[in-house]
Amino acid sequence: MTHAVIAATGLFTPEQSISNAELVTAYNTWAEGWNAEHSAQIAEGDVQALTPSSVEFIEKASGIKSRFVMDKAGIVDPARMAPNLPERSNDELSLMAEMSVAAAREAIAAWGKPVSEIGAVICAASNMPRPYPALAVEVQQALGIDGFAFDMNVACSSATFGIKTAADFIASGSVGAVLMINPEICSAHLNFKDRDSHFIFGDVATAVIVESSDRAGPGGWDVLGTRLKTVFSNNIRNNFGFLNRAAETTEALAAPASSSEAVGQTDKLFVQQGRKVFKDVVPMVSEMIVDHAGDLGLDPQALKRMWLHQANINMNQFIGRKVLGREPTPEENVIVLDEYANTSSAGSIIAFHLRHEDMAAGDTGLICSFGAGYSAGTVFVRKRA
Repeated sequence: MTHAVIAATGLFTPEQSISNAELVTAYNTWAEGWNAEHSAQIAEGDVQALTPSSVEFIEKASGIKSRFVMDKAGIVDPARMAPNLPERSNDELSLMAEMSVAAAREAIAAWGKPVSEIGAVICAASNMPRPYPALAVEVQQALGIDGFAFDMNVACSSATFGIKTAADFIASGSVGAVLMINPEICSAHLNFKDRDSHFIFGDVATAVIVESSDRAGPGGWDVLGTRLKTVFSNNIRNNFGFLNRAAETTEALAAPASSSEAVGQTDKLFVQQGRKVFKDVVPMVSEMIVDHAGDLGLDPQALKRMWLHQANINMNQFIGRKVLGREPTPEENVIVLDEYANTSSAGSIIAFHLRHEDMAAGDTGLICSFGAGYSAGTVFVRKRA
């Protein structure tokens, strides 16, 4: 019976990066200026002074030490505190398509087959540059792929939802191979004036080629099973959309999350209730992994490797302990967020792409993502001979 195989992956990493120290310097400089400007209101108790950030705070809260970004200058400029990404003309390849194509070309080269064998392109990411035409169709054209293409958004879980969708296409016989891409410019929807989240995200793009087992050559990964889950929650949210007034969108970049003028505006960028998310998501994902493994006849404690969504080191370590029943080794529970930060949908694919070469035929692993929605996806894979 035909089943899906993960045949190859690709990764695009921006050339620019920002260390925690650089990010803290920018934030604290801006916060000091804001506190000085509002000193009278702070003295009267009308507004609360902004608390400085620190490298120690960031690393303890997240495990992040640096992040790659598409524009460093705008982010570390205390007068701007946002990336500067000029809009391109309609006749130019869009920035997110450019990132996607770079990751896709690496995956295609590793695959070693012509793009004519790809029948579909799925762009699965947390934010798209526009409602239409679909970014996936733009990438499809840039790579010279026939067939069809479409975008999908399940926030940080988009990649596993994309793999599941690709696997279903292959199982139905619709196509023989699918290119699934995850371009993420997360820095563009992050509020760098919010101390509690200014350090979370980075930018990157990943690509995965999923093909049918009857076409696949040696190597790659058999997809043993995929499972998806969603539960509605407001605890992670981004309200930016075409119904927002342009003035509100501009103001969201100008006011700190703790200021009164920001109420109803900063939610047009990334906002979350971190402690509530941890409390809700960690047990949900841990239970989902164990249940799915059991249904597939797998022992979760025997997993060779877990490539989890790179959200927060505390979440990943907790889930690792729950699934394996002990403290995982760094080889078993891959962490790349210290270097890449949270890259939304791309995080688990980065981990998989960078940390799988040492595994032997027959070894079993898990690609898992979780995030806003709430949403979660599990993809169990086994190394092919």
